[in-house]
Amino acid sequence: MNDVSVKICGLQSVEVLKSMIRLPIDYIGFVFAKSRRQISGDEAAKLLPVLKEWKSEKAPSSVGVFVNPSLTELEDILSNAPLDIVQLHGQESPKLCKQIKDQFGVKVFKVLSVDAEDDFCSIASSLDPYAGVIDGLLLDTFDPQYGGGSGKTFAWEQIPHAQAWARAKGIPLFIAGGLNPDNVGELLASYAPDGVDVSSGVETDGTKDIDKVTVFVERVKSA
Repeated sequence: MNDVSVKICGLQSVEVLKSMIRLPIDYIGFVFAKSRRQISGDEAAKLLPVLKEWKSEKAPSSVGVFVNPSLTELEDILSNAPLDIVQLHGQESPKLCKQIKDQFGVKVFKVLSVDAEDDFCSIASSLDPYAGVIDGLLLDTFDPQYGGGSGKTFAWEQIPHAQAWARAKGIPLFIAGGLNPDNVGELLASYAPDGVDVSSGVETDGTKDIDKVTVFVERVKSA
């Protein structure tokens, strides 16, 4: 057993969420950004109580996925659905990240969308102002429409550069983008991130598939 965290993202259904309550999942993600998995604050408010029914030792933390949200939008959603973590997927500044933490009392994860042309060494300096502000760094594959959530992997050889930065700053590193039960073992064996984040990779016909979720979680936790 190991301590790699598992985040299952894009939950929309109470029934599907309830089917997962016996699995050792660390984070459950709800998408408020424009996406086919987008839900409203009212819908999230119906899903959050299911996390209290979790059968593992610790209930998953709730994560809300946003892209360049306004404070008003966050206030509207968080007043209905008190999330544990706000995951920011856009061009949010360190100042805004801190303001969100202070105003709403949540943790903040910042997403870095990795393009094929990116060189992490050259952009790491732009992340320095986030040190001491964010509670997690997540690498995802750049998608021109939504920024992330493409279901495609990025060049994993970028990971060590991000990992070195994150470890130096004491920030956990999560990997997303095209993960599924078949490739997550290779990722863990080669790069040993602090956590993994999956959505479409555990779906069948656009719906979370409990069999795929179970295999994914088992492979992560037994890697």
